[in-house]
Amino acid sequence: MSKTAVNTSIKRMLIRIEYDGTDLVGWQRQDNGPSVQGYLEQAAEKLTTHPTLVQGSGRTDAGVHATGQAAHLDVPGHLSETAVVRGLNAWLETPQVAVLSAQQVADDFHARFDAVQRAYLYRLISRDTPSALRRNQAWHHRAKLDVEAMHKAAQSLIGRYDFSSFRAAGCQANSPLRTMDEMSVRCSGDEIHITARARSFLYHQIRNITGSLVQVGIGKWSIDEFVRIRDAKDRRQAGPTAPAYGLYLTDIQYPSA
Repeated sequence: MSKTAVNTSIKRMLIRIEYDGTDLVGWQRQDNGPSVQGYLEQAAEKLTTHPTLVQGSGRTDAGVHATGQAAHLDVPGHLSETAVVRGLNAWLETPQVAVLSAQQVADDFHARFDAVQRAYLYRLISRDTPSALRRNQAWHHRAKLDVEAMHKAAQSLIGRYDFSSFRAAGCQANSPLRTMDEMSVRCSGDEIHITARARSFLYHQIRNITGSLVQVGIGKWSIDEFVRIRDAKDRRQAGPTAPAYGLYLTDIQYPSA
């Protein structure tokens, strides 16, 4: 990441964050409950001794987790990358949020607008009995799922498409067109992992795709039917929205980070 145009009295830091989204209202600071951004800004204010904006790469909904969220903030020039990580973690008022790393970046770097790729993981538990330990971490699906069929259906989403069939009604994006760089469905022990990579996603896009892929997995839809629904550009024809707690923001990529 370029370190040009760096202000010696103020440093801009790119931080990587993980969090358990259980009982949080999501990333964005809100008045109706605790948020990831709110906790980080409280910690940042104590670290910097003044109100500090923590700008995320994007918003995650209530209940959604992250293993690789990214954000930027400005800190005093004397603070090292290590000091920022240790200081934020020391001042965080919840064990549900942790800062993993910090990296000095150019003063005009923006965690949201400079991102070139985002990655998500959706975890499904595929077994007869529910998991007591993963009840807020993965969606339990009792019915046996045809993972191979789900993967083949997922491959039909790679490329540039109108994803209106998988777009939430409240989505404020100007266009439903998105380019999916990667989409796969794989087994991992008693879990099924759905992974997706793209520059950007529509509101609820991955959760709506997951709900539709499950319809293929249980044999309700054929792969051809899934493709037909993709091309219908009609949310009413697609499957249900998968629960938020199975979704993870896993990675944000930048040109040189």
